[in-house]
Amino acid sequence: MVVTGLLIAEVNVRTMCELGSGGVSLVSMAKRTLGSTGVQVACWSYIFIHYALLVAYVTRSSEILTNFIGIPQWGSATIFTLLLGGICYSGSQRLIGAINGVLVLGILISFAALVGVAGGDLQWDALLKANFQAVPFSIPIIALSFVYQNVVPVLCTDLEGDLPRVRAAIILGTAIPLVLFLTWDAVILGSISNHENVGDKIVDPIQQLQSTNGIVGPIVQVFSLLAIATSYIGFVLGLSDFLADLLKLPVGQNKPLPYALTLIPPLILSLLDPEIFFKALDFAGTYGVLVLFGILPAAMSWADRYSSGNQSMIPDVVPGGKLTLSLVMGGAGLVILSEILENFSPR
Repeated sequence: MVVTGLLIAEVNVRTMCELGSGGVSLVSMAKRTLGSTGVQVACWSYIFIHYALLVAYVTRSSEILTNFIGIPQWGSATIFTLLLGGICYSGSQRLIGAINGVLVLGILISFAALVGVAGGDLQWDALLKANFQAVPFSIPIIALSFVYQNVVPVLCTDLEGDLPRVRAAIILGTAIPLVLFLTWDAVILGSISNHENVGDKIVDPIQQLQSTNGIVGPIVQVFSLLAIATSYIGFVLGLSDFLADLLKLPVGQNKPLPYALTLIPPLILSLLDPEIFFKALDFAGTYGVLVLFGILPAAMSWADRYSSGNQSMIPDVVPGGKLTLSLVMGGAGLVILSEILENFSPR
C-alpha cells in the first residue's frame, strides 16, 4: 500500500507539472495516462468502494445501536443514516470538522482503554499460532484497512509537489496506523486462549474475548461505533461530491439529489441483508481497493514512464522499474482472481 501511494504521488506530480496547476484528481491522472478506459475504471471502482463500505458501515452501526438501545435494527440503521447524513448535508465545514474531532478523540480514548484492559492478560504463546492458509483471503481486508491513496493528490498539492516531503509523509503516515493495527491484533489475539473452530465456523476472537471479560464488550462496541461514524462521514462527503460532479451540479451548493443517491441505497441494502457486513468489506477490498489502489496506480505509472512521448524530468519515486510495477499489478490481480474462483466456483 505504501508502494501504490508513492506511485500515485509520482503520476500526480508529473501531471501537475504537465498541466501547470495543482488539485489534480485521480480521474484526471487516469485520463492523462490511460485515456477513457482508465477514467471508466477509476470512476466505477471509486463508486463501488464507497457504496460497499457505506453498506458495511450502516449494517455494523445498526447492530451496535440495537444492542445499546434495544430498538429493531431497521430503526437503528435509519437513525444512524439520518443523523450523520443530515449533519453532512446541512452542517457547515466547521461543524462537521468539530464533530469529527470529538469522534476521533473518543476513538483514541476507547482504544487506549481497550489496550489497557485487554492487554493486562496477554498470552504470548497465542501470538505464535497462525493459519497460513487464510493469508490470501485476509489481504483484501488488510488493503482496505490501509486505504489512504485518495488523499495523496491533496497531499501533493499541499506540499507543492515536493516529492521528498510527499514520500516522507506517505511512509510515516502509513507506519503510524500499522503500529496501531499491530497493537490491536496483539491485544485481541493474545488475550484469548485458543483459535479453535466450532464446526465449520471460526470463532470470532473479539466475541470470545468479550465472553471472558465483561468490560471489554462495551469498550469494543463504543470504539467500533466511533470509528464507523468518522469513516461514514468521510465517505458520505466524498461520494456526494463525486456524484455532484458526475451530475454536473453547481460547485459549492449542497443539492439533495447527490446526498439521496449517497444515503438511500446503502440503507436499503443493509436492511435487505443484515448479514452483509463482512461480504461488503470483502467485496470492497477485493474488487474495489485492489483495482483502484492496486492495479490502477501501477498501470498509470507504467504508461507514464514508458510511453513513447514521455520526457518528464520528475524522477521515479518507486525503484525497480518494470519489475516492481509488474509485481504490484500481478499480486493484486492474483488476489482478485483467487477471490473470484473462491466466490463463484461451483461448490
